[in-house]
Amino acid sequence: MAGMLYICATPIGNLEDITLRTLRVLKEVDLIAAEDTRHSIKLLNHFEITTPMTSYHEFNKYDKAKVLVEKMLAGTNIALITDAGTPAISDPGEELVRQCLEAGVEVTSLPGPSAFVTALTLSGKKTRRFCFEAFLPYDKKERGEVLSELKKETRTILLYEAPHKLKRTLADLYEVLGDRPVSIVKELTKKYETNLRTTLGKAIAYYEEEEPRGEYVLVIEGADRETLKEEEMKPFLEMTVPEHVQYYIDQGMDKKSAMKQVAKDRGVGKREIYQALLE
Repeated sequence: MAGMLYICATPIGNLEDITLRTLRVLKEVDLIAAEDTRHSIKLLNHFEITTPMTSYHEFNKYDKAKVLVEKMLAGTNIALITDAGTPAISDPGEELVRQCLEAGVEVTSLPGPSAFVTALTLSGKKTRRFCFEAFLPYDKKERGEVLSELKKETRTILLYEAPHKLKRTLADLYEVLGDRPVSIVKELTKKYETNLRTTLGKAIAYYEEEEPRGEYVLVIEGADRETLKEEEMKPFLEMTVPEHVQYYIDQGMDKKSAMKQVAKDRGVGKREIYQALLE
């Protein structure tokens, strides 16, 4: 029989957050695939787990995944762990999961700690709708494109950031999103856990005085729908009604459809648009 892959969430700080099920599986599987074996050995030693480990990380994720899939097809049961939190979330584990599923290897996920979920729940921001962006791209062009998309995002936004990049990220966010409310969370589940509830502008000033330390989760308030709508309509409202109608005709609409769209844009009835054209 083929083996299977167990996605095992591990603590993001406090070792007491590991589940009983995860401890059992880590002891029972044949092999543990760890992002950094030097880091994970501390966790395993703490819980007296002696299961063999192998490294699986960003720089070997494609080739090593093939090796691990072959092992599972041959009957090996493997547990996947990351340095902290849930594997496959902004993590090379997603590639291993993909290859397993394509090869017909059974995969199961053992729920547990996740930094962005933990940060969201204590942020005080809206939690019904949210988007997780992980780390912003390093490439300048791609970073700009993602930030432009986030400017129109109405859901609560969650980002990860390293301490040495925090200042730049806050500055970029402020430039594109404006002075949004933000919760800046670090040291989650640890003794010195902090939740700085502020705005992007004030955060920039704060970290000019305080050197960033630790791994950060930024929880940013989404854009206001009405404000976005006003910004989108502003160019149209500077046009005359005939210019506005002609704009849509030039886009390929017939006159009747164009008039209907203009009425919708301006929040008025079609009769008012018709009358304005007659005048």
